[in-house]
Amino acid sequence: MNLAEHANARLADWPALSQGHACCGARHCLCSGAQEIVHFHGDNKVDVHLTHDMIDRLRPVLRNSSALELPAASGWVTVRLEAGSDIDLLATLVSAALLAFGRQPGPAASAPRDPCTWGSLPASHRHPVRQLRRRFGRQWKWRGMRSRVPLPGE
Repeated sequence: MNLAEHANARLADWPALSQGHACCGARHCLCSGAQEIVHFHGDNKVDVHLTHDMIDRLRPVLRNSSALELPAASGWVTVRLEAGSDIDLLATLVSAALLAFGRQPGPAASAPRDPCTWGSLPASHRHPVRQLRRRFGRQWKWRGMRSRVPLPGE
């Protein structure tokens, strides 16, 4: 079991969180009500939706952690899971995210969409297989590394 699976198992037991579907296509997503809080991207990257206000409040502390990526103009932070202590950091950030969303006025559905770091990446940096499946749907089939991808209508 890798660190992301350990973290997912630990957080899935929290009563405030439930399994959900991520808008960005992440395999595992934990939500609080209708609000996406945690996305697991691969074996060692996890996005946490802290909100812009909470990031601004915690920025001096967050900058000191080498396990965090703070994308500009995003309410999400990325946690790189490289050691067991990073799961503790993740749990602390998820607690802060739950606190932040508990204080937000109005329903979460009325808030403007704030895509996670994966969802806000330029198309050239996203997972190429996932991009092809979205673009070509059932027409696209894996034919090996050397074959070309069929164009629409082929």
